[in-house]
Amino acid sequence: MIISESQLNKYLQSIQDQSLLAIDTEFRRIDSYFPELCLIQIAAGSDLECIDVLAIKNLEPLFEKLYDSETIWVIHSARQDIEALYHLSQRMPHAIFDTQIAASLLNYPLQVSYQALTETLQSVYLEKKYTRFDWKTRPLPEDVLQYALDDVKYLLPHYTTLKAELIKSEKLEWLWEESGFLLDKNLYEPNFKKIIKKTSGISKINSDSQKQAINLVMWREDTAKKENKPRKWIMSDERLIDYATGRNKLSSSSKKLFEKFLNTNQIETNFHAPLETQKPLSADEKIKKNQAQEYIKKIAIEYDIAPELICSSKNLVKFIRGNKGVSINSGWRSKISRLKSYLES
Repeated sequence: MIISESQLNKYLQSIQDQSLLAIDTEFRRIDSYFPELCLIQIAAGSDLECIDVLAIKNLEPLFEKLYDSETIWVIHSARQDIEALYHLSQRMPHAIFDTQIAASLLNYPLQVSYQALTETLQSVYLEKKYTRFDWKTRPLPEDVLQYALDDVKYLLPHYTTLKAELIKSEKLEWLWEESGFLLDKNLYEPNFKKIIKKTSGISKINSDSQKQAINLVMWREDTAKKENKPRKWIMSDERLIDYATGRNKLSSSSKKLFEKFLNTNQIETNFHAPLETQKPLSADEKIKKNQAQEYIKKIAIEYDIAPELICSSKNLVKFIRGNKGVSINSGWRSKISRLKSYLES
């Protein structure tokens, strides 16, 4: 394991000609708002290495390699790894090959795990014995370190196999398109609309109380970020709803802080619109949805992929109701389905 800047620089020099890097991370998010990156595992060629992020202060040389325009990350289920690295580096990779996405395009089980894919492609069974390990522990036991290395050991062989299958089935461009969605920085910033909607009890209170609850949600989120603590450590959903409805009152010190937050932050007006619940489908919409689902099933069989990958049930309703932003309206999904033309014919 690399634990010093000199070791890191020597390692980076040894892989300077490698542009294809298999990457995995280990991080902790039990008592913090942001993921705390603890370990980065890299496979470059036949070399495997773990980098102890907690032991090395200057990670800039590593970031220069990871975020080089020529570097392609090979990674499985990339979102959380990208997020953990993004919050430390404030940078996004230029290109990623997500082996989970690649597998889904080849009709492997949706969201197939790295362990299951390794067993299928390499006939190697990997145990999940350290999935809940505290990665801030130092020193790392040998078997734990080996477990971490195993998480990148088979990524490059997976890449070789899956890429060949994607080329053969003319889906490689689909992979780059799908992986590209993960390179949007906004994915790794708080989604306030989702946070508001997921606040337990907020949809059951009246509009005036909802407005106050949303103000409290935004204040809680701001405080959680500043203190780097889980949002529910700052205030539980139950307490938040009690404060919003007047069933309980903030302490005088908390009230002052809350009012100061409201005075110095302008909360978007669309956050304060009453929370909408999805309207039931009309008889005509049900007919259209059933027709579209049957059509999508036929397309899925033709291209050997899961129907849900072409369009989820939720997005299908949005599509029928005229939402042009759903994924089936663009890219490879639009090309293979031509769903709008089908429904209008």
